[in-house]
Amino acid sequence: MRILRRALYLIVLLALSAGAVLLYYIANPNLPPFAKPSQVHYLGQWDEQARQTYYYTPQGTQVKGLRYDWFTALELPFSSDKFAAPDYLARFGFLTDPQQQASARNPGNLPVGFARHQDVESGAQFLDITCAACHTGELRYRGQAIRIDGGAALHSLASTVPTLKGGSFGQALGMSMAFTYYNPIKFRRFAKTVLGDNYEQGKEQLRADFKGVLDRLLGTAMNDWHRGLYPTEEGFGRTDAFGRIANSVFGDAIDVSNYRVANAPVSYPQVWDIWKFDWVQWNGSAMQPMARNIGEALGVGATLHLFDENGGPLTAEQRYPSSVRLRDLHTLEETLKQLKPPTWPQAVLGKVDLELASQGRALFSENCAYCHAPDPKPRDERLAAARDPEWRMRIVPTRIIGTDPTTADNIADHRFDIRKLGWNKSELGKLDVKLFGTSLDEVDFASISSAKGLAYVTAYVEDRAYQDAGIQPRERWRMDGYGLAIGVQEKRGYKARPLHGIWATPPFLHNGSVPNLFQLLSPVPERDKQFWVGSFEYDPKRAGFLTEPFEGGFLFDTTVTGNGNRGHEFRDGCRVDGVIGRALAPEERWALIEYLKVMGDAPLESQLQPVEAKAWTPGPNCQL
Repeated sequence: MRILRRALYLIVLLALSAGAVLLYYIANPNLPPFAKPSQVHYLGQWDEQARQTYYYTPQGTQVKGLRYDWFTALELPFSSDKFAAPDYLARFGFLTDPQQQASARNPGNLPVGFARHQDVESGAQFLDITCAACHTGELRYRGQAIRIDGGAALHSLASTVPTLKGGSFGQALGMSMAFTYYNPIKFRRFAKTVLGDNYEQGKEQLRADFKGVLDRLLGTAMNDWHRGLYPTEEGFGRTDAFGRIANSVFGDAIDVSNYRVANAPVSYPQVWDIWKFDWVQWNGSAMQPMARNIGEALGVGATLHLFDENGGPLTAEQRYPSSVRLRDLHTLEETLKQLKPPTWPQAVLGKVDLELASQGRALFSENCAYCHAPDPKPRDERLAAARDPEWRMRIVPTRIIGTDPTTADNIADHRFDIRKLGWNKSELGKLDVKLFGTSLDEVDFASISSAKGLAYVTAYVEDRAYQDAGIQPRERWRMDGYGLAIGVQEKRGYKARPLHGIWATPPFLHNGSVPNLFQLLSPVPERDKQFWVGSFEYDPKRAGFLTEPFEGGFLFDTTVTGNGNRGHEFRDGCRVDGVIGRALAPEERWALIEYLKVMGDAPLESQLQPVEAKAWTPGPNCQL
């Protein structure tokens, strides 16, 4: 009996110890400290009105139904300090400006990309995470910040999967909501802030509504965790966007058998000049601007109803109501057309070596232009005749570029059973979807690819949203983007991009596996196999973030599935296995970096001296 009692005491002690450790890390998540910059520099990429439109125009997204005023009233688990305080959210990597104030567009004084929208039926104001949250970057140097509008975010946003030390926005939000709900003192303060004079009559309904959102948030975390859906940690500045939306639409909404392991996080690509591209996404799988934006909104949390109240399929004329906001999405798309690539801020980061940059321009012509120089097409060769310019960019097969293939392979290989939706091909044939490299006859509803499945879902969502908004065909042609169809192509490759402003978008490659431009131009053995991410501190010489260990950082391990840093390699020898060019001497790499700092900056480019470029060579003939 005494032994049993001691065993029970030991179990209780261990449980209490584990609980204490868990509570400690809830109160102290693994986040970098935040030091306010002395100044935020903006680089004249557009005017202030366009910037604020981009930052705070809603898309119709929701965070599991979280209300805007709930978010701004929420407290930290062990403090009455606000969860939404700008300095706290900045620790997750969200962007603020020490000079910013609450405004009509941003009444909660929240970071970039935290907007709100009003539900038409209920009148409720929902927290709306917009494209600006993920496609706005920042660099820090000597206590100053450089805002990169349209650049790559460096936040820890998406992950809901529980980890011991936390560190992601989703996990921290869930914990603050749980502590608010289960602590009556905290909930009373929260409810009085939200309800004001309506506290007494509204507190019970608020509690029930709040619990519903908390249950959805925690339910998603537990589902993702116990199914092992996201084994490759995303860390700062990455998410497996395609995998998450596929799991949301095909798994959450249609059938649990459709869940697929999403182990290929990608960095957020820059979006300046995106309207000029023939195809978008890392693998070049999407074509129509409106469909691309609807897909992005669905991926970030826009509501989507695929079935009726009894769980049955909706008829063709009922498909598919959602919360996407077409006019706002179109406003964002048109605003982005004003966005210019960032130009190197010499006053902050130091002067460019123009002599070296002149040599770099010749090296770029020899080694890089074949894939990365924009290729404007004449009107009769464009996908959209009215788009001027239209840039045709190469989608390089993974067998050639050699970079980590997991993202491209997952998109190409994953299949889903969507028969519960009740589709038939005669209905799909009426939708504005254009398949490239295949036909509707080959589509199998029991095993459809993610790109095709999402294209048809998006087409239905788009049709319904235009119908509900009363938008007529002529206006729709313009809002879709040059009258383009919802194009779909599926290639095991990655899209090369123009390199204007590339210096401002570290880390590099589609999965963020190379920390700076110098290493990207180096042989693979010279690249870091592990490095720390999450710090905004910039290295202007190598053009990348500093990678030394720091408090709250995330250790990026290139040996983990989806994180490979091979390929896109300059090395002497056979042009195989991702070797795309000759070895570049260190001084040639420095010259290329100096040129990439001035590319697209007309005043600086005009100061470069002519240097004759060598002809590109294919390398030795290594065929057996």
